[in-house]
Amino acid sequence: MAETVADTRRLHSKPQNLNDAYGPPSNFLEIDVSNAQTVGVGRNRYTTYEIRLKTNLPIFKLKESSVRRRYSDFEWLRSELERESKIVVPPLPGKALFRQLPFRADEGIFDDSFIEERKLGLEQFINKVAGHPLAQNERCLHMFLQDEIIDRNYTPSKIRHA
Repeated sequence: MAETVADTRRLHSKPQNLNDAYGPPSNFLEIDVSNAQTVGVGRNRYTTYEIRLKTNLPIFKLKESSVRRRYSDFEWLRSELERESKIVVPPLPGKALFRQLPFRADEGIFDDSFIEERKLGLEQFINKVAGHPLAQNERCLHMFLQDEIIDRNYTPSKIRHA
């Protein structure tokens, strides 16, 4: 019986030049959630987050964009994706019902530590969703990431490559 020997020879690949090593990646999608701002007074008080996108994926009409969104906008996006797409949509960070109770010693949902924790959870959520190839075809995702105002009366449809 012939003895099998693992092949440990190197694969032959083309030598890498400086442009390959330090140039822009072939496909990238970067989304940051940052710059939380709390606006309004009393029961009309809420926090918005800046959503910054940078990409070279051809499916996105803008290569860089920045919009402000609040938690309820993320909830809208999640429900639209669950209804219209075939992907398993990850959960959002929790609603924090106990933080909304009156007579708290801290600021509740407007406490800096809670806002930071929620911001990280929202960034994780939007990066998972936007990184999914099927979700990238959904009009609701493009509106959420790149349109200043979300048209909640839009007609759900797929985005075609440019």
